[in-house]
Amino acid sequence: MDYTNDSQRYLQKLKERCILKGYSSQTIKSYTYNVSRYLSFLSKGRLNLTNDSVKSYLLTLNLSVNSIRLQYASISFFFREILKHPFNFDDIPIKKREKSLPKVISKEKIKAILNLCQNLKHRVIIKLLYSSGLRLQELINLKRKDIDFERNTLHVKNGKGKKDRITIVSENLKLDLLKYYSNYQFNTEYILNGRKGKYSKKSVQKVLDFFGKKVEIKLTPHMLRHSFATHLLEQGTDIRYIQKLLGHSNLETTQIYTHVANSDIAKIKSPLDNL
Repeated sequence: MDYTNDSQRYLQKLKERCILKGYSSQTIKSYTYNVSRYLSFLSKGRLNLTNDSVKSYLLTLNLSVNSIRLQYASISFFFREILKHPFNFDDIPIKKREKSLPKVISKEKIKAILNLCQNLKHRVIIKLLYSSGLRLQELINLKRKDIDFERNTLHVKNGKGKKDRITIVSENLKLDLLKYYSNYQFNTEYILNGRKGKYSKKSVQKVLDFFGKKVEIKLTPHMLRHSFATHLLEQGTDIRYIQKLLGHSNLETTQIYTHVANSDIAKIKSPLDNL
């Protein structure tokens, strides 16, 4: 069957359903793109909207496990919410999520990056990500009014999962922020301004990529967030507080940092040293 003529109608319904459910623009974009690829696959192969065609499509994809899982989630949503015909998870099994440990940067390396960072705006970007455990989108959406200098807190609004949370602001960062506020001409209410308004994700990634190369690592926003959580754990902060600062719904998600924190591991003596 040719779904070329029906695909736009299906995709429009998909977008509308996602909006009604309050999904983020990024999720809507991903779901729409993934389902459009699936529908194109059906059209080219003259296949029907069935469980077998979903299995055939997923088997043709040469992607990472996490990318396959996103494809699966998109098509599953499409069958359940738009076609009203959810497929059986036993019939179409989903690959298990890859359990890789978070990549963490040492305190020494972060200090080296900050020492290299002479641009005030760039320093504010790196310090905000590391000192408050922000995600990239949360940093981009951060407004000047969201920081309480008296209480040393930062209000993350509409974070992942449409949730608000309170996290901490470093004393070390406050002076940089005040200097930045007094020396920068703002044309929006956001802390980070670009030429056309709000600063872009790509601009932040370029800044981190530049300094990462200086210290010979691949530096990403999430690595700084991971380092924030791990270093808090190493200095004895209760993991339940770290969970709240990161905005995790489940403590189990936060507990992954116990596998990379070396506060206890460093105390263990190798049996070789006792020979």
